[in-house]
Amino acid sequence: MATTLSDSFSSVDHSTAVIIPSKTQPLAVSYKALSAEVLSFQKKLAKLGLTPEAAVSIALPNTYEFIVAFLASAWQRGIAAPLNSAYKQEEFEFYIDDLKSAVALVPKGSFQKDGPAVRAARKYQAAIAECYWNGQEVVLDVKDEGKLKGKGNQKVEQAQPDDIALVLHTSGTTGRPKAVPLTHRNLTRTMKNIKDTYQLTTADRTMLVMPLFHVHGLLAGFLAPLYSGGSVVVPLKFSASEFWDDFITHKANWYTAVPTIHQILLKNPPPATKPNIRFIRSCSSPLSPTTFHQLEETYNAPVLEAYAMTEAAHQMTSNPLPPGKRQPGSVGIGQGVEIAIIDQEGNKVPQGKEAEICIRGENVTKGYLNNSEANKSSFTKDGYFRTGDQGKQDKDGYVIITGRIKELINKGGEKISPIELDNVLARHPKISEAVSFAIPDEMYGQEVAVAIVPKSGQKLSEKELRDWISEKVAKFKIPKKIYFTDNMPKTATGKIQRRIVADTMMKQDVPKAKL
Repeated sequence: MATTLSDSFSSVDHSTAVIIPSKTQPLAVSYKALSAEVLSFQKKLAKLGLTPEAAVSIALPNTYEFIVAFLASAWQRGIAAPLNSAYKQEEFEFYIDDLKSAVALVPKGSFQKDGPAVRAARKYQAAIAECYWNGQEVVLDVKDEGKLKGKGNQKVEQAQPDDIALVLHTSGTTGRPKAVPLTHRNLTRTMKNIKDTYQLTTADRTMLVMPLFHVHGLLAGFLAPLYSGGSVVVPLKFSASEFWDDFITHKANWYTAVPTIHQILLKNPPPATKPNIRFIRSCSSPLSPTTFHQLEETYNAPVLEAYAMTEAAHQMTSNPLPPGKRQPGSVGIGQGVEIAIIDQEGNKVPQGKEAEICIRGENVTKGYLNNSEANKSSFTKDGYFRTGDQGKQDKDGYVIITGRIKELINKGGEKISPIELDNVLARHPKISEAVSFAIPDEMYGQEVAVAIVPKSGQKLSEKELRDWISEKVAKFKIPKKIYFTDNMPKTATGKIQRRIVADTMMKQDVPKAKL
């Protein structure tokens, strides 16, 4: 098994690795050409002065230059740190400063425009280089040498399995974002696990819809297909109107996405001639059984929900391909990792009992960077990583997530799973999206609230919704507060975070100061 990104795909294979769609001239790159381009870019980084363990902030969208820059940074034993190119200056500053980045890679034209990534990099003396494909090669146009001035012409390195290849930050739902270091060994293990789970081969081609600055898109949507010898179609961004045209034109046969994207696709007309889809993968947030069934019926393909975390270099569990059992409402079984349900004292609980989902495996980070307090609380005495998710396993080992431990609604001692309520509400014919969360309550400590996005053209009253849900759940689970909204707050990757939704909705309740 390959243990570094530099030996994870063939450098002599003439088959297609990457396709960049275009209405005029699509770019198709073979494994051989990709390998040569990455090596060429690695030499450019070495000439600039990149040394082992130096961080490269990659502020590029989903492009061929992102792919080359990411791989070359890791091959050079640097630390690739992909960032959302739509961040504001303050956000770039946090991430560049946190990793003490040696260089920031930005799109062509960014330096002259003095864009937010450029300003942030300059503030912390990171070298600044524009990075773009000129039709012949991926250019590294150095605009400011920053802290690398006088340190150029380093040797071309050979990556080692335990080198940190990638650092991503967690979403920061409990405070300051935590830096997650992932080694070449962590990444290649996940790549192998994903390949094995979905039986990926050279015949498979995926349509990338997730951003490459996110572990979902980078590992499941890009690196795992390359590890299997298959190919990846990489559009600049997800477009519901262009998705099926590109999918069919470039002969893709599977894709992986968050539930939000599945729902967007379902709202658009399916292609007139349905492509032969081998499977559809869903991950990164809970997939309601309703959406699961709609996807399978609309696209005539098995839907496989998976469960993943940045700290595990993405995938931990997944429902299996047919003829294996795929279970709506479950994230499936462990895939190349050990799964245990462990209580707060660090003991495994009996099968079927709820506690914290914990994992152990070669894909799991050894710990956060410069955060001993988080590391102490995040691992059990037996070396299992605590996911922060509450759940249980059924008799067949299928994992059922019942909620984030910190997100469970505790109403007078009654623990209520917001995911359970979300799934119930998603079945209402007039509801497009629903997110349940806790709000403070004087009597019970916490009460149930829900944010609702009605379907286009539908009117729904609080009374109508409460009457409907009262027939579906116990009385103590009926929402005390219902917020109606046109748009559900989401992260840049399309994920819905309860904390953000709760904060946004509860701000509506704050009385406005009198003028």
